[in-house]
Amino acid sequence: MDPFLEAAIQEARQGLAEGGIPIGSVLVCEGQIIGRGHNQRVQRGSVIHHAEMNCLENAGRRAASVYRRCTLYTTLSPCPMCSGAILLYKIPRVVIGENVTFRGAEDWLRANGVNLEILNDPTCIELMRAFVAARPELWNEDIGV
Repeated sequence: MDPFLEAAIQEARQGLAEGGIPIGSVLVCEGQIIGRGHNQRVQRGSVIHHAEMNCLENAGRRAASVYRRCTLYTTLSPCPMCSGAILLYKIPRVVIGENVTFRGAEDWLRANGVNLEILNDPTCIELMRAFVAARPELWNEDIGV
């Protein structure tokens, strides 16, 4: 398995262990993880701390030239909010663990030149399927339903 996807999965598992939603993300620049995060809406009582947003927050303030050399790994297809951040910082490539349980703003990302790689990894799919079955109300809150 891709070590960067594995790091994102570890983040997702950490989020679940904390009582949150099992979605994780890592930001990679030139072969190094420079940011990592997981969905922390529940833990922080936050409306914005999806995994990708938390990852970018944890990467800290970076020059625009850094983001343009990065790949963002995420266990789940990015929602419109997270996709907006990807576009804002011109992150050119996103590796998506799965888009079976939720399909985010992939068409919008592609239309704006972002290279998407969708893996449909069985571990990512099972993490989300189990969570959605166990906590549908929390999942619906996360995606604005």
